Amino acid sequence: MQFIVKRDILLKSLNFVQGVVEKKNTLPILSNVLLQLQNNKLSIVATDLDIVFYDEISEVKITKEGSTTTSAAILYDILRKISSNSELNFDLKTENKLSLKSDNSDFNLLCLPTDNFPTFADEFEGQEILLNNKKFLKLLNKTKIAISNDDTRHYLNGIFLHLTEAHGRNFLTGVATDSHRLSSSSLEIENTNNFSSLILPRKTVFQLCSLLTESNEKLSMQTSENKIKFTLGNMKLISKVIDGKFPDYKKVVPANNEKSLVVSSKDFINSVERVTSVSLDGKEGVKLAINKENIQLSVNSANSGEGNEIIKANFNSNDLNISFNSKYLIDIASEVEDKNLKMNLKDSVSPVLIEDASDKNSFYVIMPMKI
Repeated sequence: MQFIVKRDILLKSLNFVQGVVEKKNTLPILSNVLLQLQNNKLSIVATDLDIVFYDEISEVKITKEGSTTTSAAILYDILRKISSNSELNFDLKTENKLSLKSDNSDFNLLCLPTDNFPTFADEFEGQEILLNNKKFLKLLNKTKIAISNDDTRHYLNGIFLHLTEAHGRNFLTGVATDSHRLSSSSLEIENTNNFSSLILPRKTVFQLCSLLTESNEKLSMQTSENKIKFTLGNMKLISKVIDGKFPDYKKVVPANNEKSLVVSSKDFINSVERVTSVSLDGKEGVKLAINKENIQLSVNSANSGEGNEIIKANFNSNDLNISFNSKYLIDIASEVEDKNLKMNLKDSVSPVLIEDASDKNSFYVIMPMKI
């Protein structure tokens, strides 16, 4: 195989590959990227056996068709250090040696035969669902903050995607929880045929966010029994879904929290960040002493000291003291689009509902801490 391609074009594709391939793998072939030349196109494929990333590059000069696999990390690192807009000349000299020349640089990369590279069926029975690229990215960003890292409850290690209905309108809703906090965001869609609820794995979520951030192409989604496919222009991301049952999250969403606290989102985030500076590991919770006109925030660390600050707020009830994990608070508050953050509280130990006046399709639940 022989071909010429622009450095910037191939580097963009390899950048996405890095999020898929495993750096430490018992199967060496899974650390490699598949390069395949056919039909006047260069195909890029990478996988960790749970996720498959495909890309097609048509801006390529092909002298001789063929295919090989080589280290994704090494090829990516070389391209990063080659000048922008350079031409890359690839030539597969032998079955296990790929020549790469550019400007004054000359590399010989070790290869593994394509016979050992896993193959995947790209067959999906579900009807294609078209999604708004940026709106779906917003849904993922707002919900991924609550994905659990606890592998013992694998069904919480992703975002629960399912259909909901409100006021005669259909929504694709994403929910994530780690049992300490919950985030939910919905996107109105028209075509809901053949979509079954599924749990999208954490790694897939973050990889998809990278793709959507860098691309303005139209996005489509298709499902099969245990897989999901996202198509974005020439790129495809196919992923296994998590095998498990997501808990009935609606049971933990407070319905009768009548004590309402309204505070500037920006002031609140800045204040929490300042007072938690005294906690080196961030494990100490932040205490909120709330009255009708302000909040006193305080953090007390036995190892490093204490921090206190008062900010203005509006509260429609009697004084209330409540404590939270500061990181969870900042994560949620940072996703609120409105200039004000609204907390609906019941008491100092019950779940708190956080709403966003600028995004009625999203909400958050956070459990208080005992300090």
